[in-house]
Amino acid sequence: MHVDWYFDFVSPFSYLQWAHQLPQLDDVEISCKPVLFAGLLKHWGQKGPAEISAKRKFTYRHVLWQARRYGVPFRLPAAHPFNPLPLLRASIALDNRPNAIDRLFAYVWQDGQLPSDAEPWQRLCKALGITEDRLKDPAVKQALHESGDEAIERGVFGVPSLVAGGNVFWGLDGFAFFQDYLADPGIATTPEMRAADELPIGV
Repeated sequence: MHVDWYFDFVSPFSYLQWAHQLPQLDDVEISCKPVLFAGLLKHWGQKGPAEISAKRKFTYRHVLWQARRYGVPFRLPAAHPFNPLPLLRASIALDNRPNAIDRLFAYVWQDGQLPSDAEPWQRLCKALGITEDRLKDPAVKQALHESGDEAIERGVFGVPSLVAGGNVFWGLDGFAFFQDYLADPGIATTPEMRAADELPIGV
């Protein structure tokens, strides 16, 4: 089965899904689709978890606990949220290759570095074989924009999200749902599911 995976390097949950959950998938062809999370939030009229003080505190505590529970190396960067555009463009410039995505995630969530850390970022770009001019390439910027538009058109509202058969499976909690869907795609089209899609808004 082919699935699309929408993610942003700013999201620690995207990193955890990449490092822990996606490797569990067998016989699944995954296309990696970088998107600007802030763009999704703006389109759908949402606030990010870091914009709500109580949720911000819980989110960081929760992700630290999850990383420890999964046995995934994890380190919070010096500040969050941050501007992920250089990371997203780097991924696209490197054709979203898994080894490149892996290194870009590690830069933030294992090394604790940010794209604004000039010297470490320059070293990473050199190691990956990309230049600042390449990151500013209009074609790279346009590809990222189109990826975001595609995500919105398909109903993606957050990251990470897996999309298969027109169905969106959002977040780490949605992964078990996605695994059951892989085993039986019919679970997404039961009468109960169809009724849920049409549930009227109350208040």
